[in-house]
Amino acid sequence: MTAILKVDTIQDTSGNNIINESSDTITIGASGDTTNIVGTLQNNGAAVASTNGITMADAWRTSANATFSSSNYITANWERADSDSYGGIGTGMSESSGVFTFPATGIYLVQAHVSMLLDGTRTYMGGNIEVTVNNSSYSAATELYNNGDNGDYVSVYLSFILDVSNTSNIKVKLRFEGSGSCDVLGNTNSSKTGMNFIRLGDT
Repeated sequence: MTAILKVDTIQDTSGNNIINESSDTITIGASGDTTNIVGTLQNNGAAVASTNGITMADAWRTSANATFSSSNYITANWERADSDSYGGIGTGMSESSGVFTFPATGIYLVQAHVSMLLDGTRTYMGGNIEVTVNNSSYSAATELYNNGDNGDYVSVYLSFILDVSNTSNIKVKLRFEGSGSCDVLGNTNSSKTGMNFIRLGDT
């Protein structure tokens, strides 16, 4: 036996609308309600991606100046930002010798900034966000350069959207690129050189 219930509105015992249908639009709950979905929410048979918004945001910086005589990875003095009311979200990144490991799979916005003080006339100075997809070889996902004379302060900003489908193999690190030596600036109280990581959604 098949039973069909035909109504436009379902209410709770206090007369509050739980489910309402009007002009082919179904409204569940009301403003201020919490709707708890037990199981998997689907769209025409396919699971709907997480709708929890940003679940991870983290910021790191170098705590001291480092002198580079040529292009090389920035591996030392990394620390998580901890001043000026810093606010992270969720489980943050892990760092070891400048290699950053993601806490969960997902689509991430990776940002970096490198501030430099030149000790001579340089044709180019800058940085790379470098990515490995096999936990071994790295390549520049994004790179940017600047130039200047002795005593000049220069900086670059880098950004890349990364699909982290495997947290064991996909990692990132920051590389200084230059035609000669300079100081890459760092400070434990202010982010002069650093990286930001924001998880945008599911992979």
